[in-house]
Amino acid sequence: MISNQAQAYSHETVLLYETVAALQVADGVYVDGTFGRGGHSRLLLEQLGRDGQLVVVDKDPLAIEAAEELAKKDSRVVVCHASFADLKAQLQILGLAGRVDGLLLDLGVSSPQLDDASRGFSFRADGPLDMRMDPTSGVSAAHWVAHVAETELANVLFRYGDERYSRRIARAIVRARGESPITTTLQLADVISKAHPAWERHKHPATRSFQAIRIYINAELSDLETLLADCVDLLASGGRLAVISFHSLEDRLVKHFIREQEKGPELPPGLPILEVDIKRTMKKVGKPVKASPGEVQANVRSRSATLRVAEKL
Repeated sequence: MISNQAQAYSHETVLLYETVAALQVADGVYVDGTFGRGGHSRLLLEQLGRDGQLVVVDKDPLAIEAAEELAKKDSRVVVCHASFADLKAQLQILGLAGRVDGLLLDLGVSSPQLDDASRGFSFRADGPLDMRMDPTSGVSAAHWVAHVAETELANVLFRYGDERYSRRIARAIVRARGESPITTTLQLADVISKAHPAWERHKHPATRSFQAIRIYINAELSDLETLLADCVDLLASGGRLAVISFHSLEDRLVKHFIREQEKGPELPPGLPILEVDIKRTMKKVGKPVKASPGEVQANVRSRSATLRVAEKL
């Protein structure tokens, strides 16, 4: 039985129909690397052949609860509680590496995670300063903020949040934690807000800093780099990769990866080699897809989403 906590927060699936359509679902093996509450997976199952298989993956124990309920109703579903960075190992265990016809990722924090104050992702509601997508492993944001060196903190805020006042904010956080432990989201948001000298219109001054800390705590970019490095080996010939990203750091990684796979390996200039002999591994499919004005109006969180699709050659 799915817990009340897993049911309590709804999630509007972003670019739902565009993403599933891009995977060209038929019989075969498909992977949802970020199950969340299963919006993409449920639509995919409606189109999946009777003998097809869907592997669903998530770090979040509450997402896994929802996935296991789905698996009880549909024998085509296989559930893995893991990061998508561990997908290669998971698929090797299942005997599915190199056989995947479609792999989708919906990156970033989900609405249930963001809306549940007890998860510690939001600067708008008070809760324990946690931010872990899997609260059963790793180090919480509160623990990290309490011990990180000021220089490293500033670097994280700048690198992952593009926070131009990162040094000033880091200095304020270190000063504040010396006076009293920072253990809640609103405590941290208040310290950042007071230290931030240039509030942007319609944007909370802690937005960039919270994003940066969350990305760092959950190793989001390094996990994505690992998955991208593995995905060519995981996909079958003609298999498709579909990635929805929500900020420029993620999108840049995906864009550059697809470009590099299309281009093929770097070769010395003047090397006598035919075009046909260049080993390209993937090709991009169509242009990047953004949420429609109607979707953005219905779900403001979709406004920054970008879908990129590539196919293994």
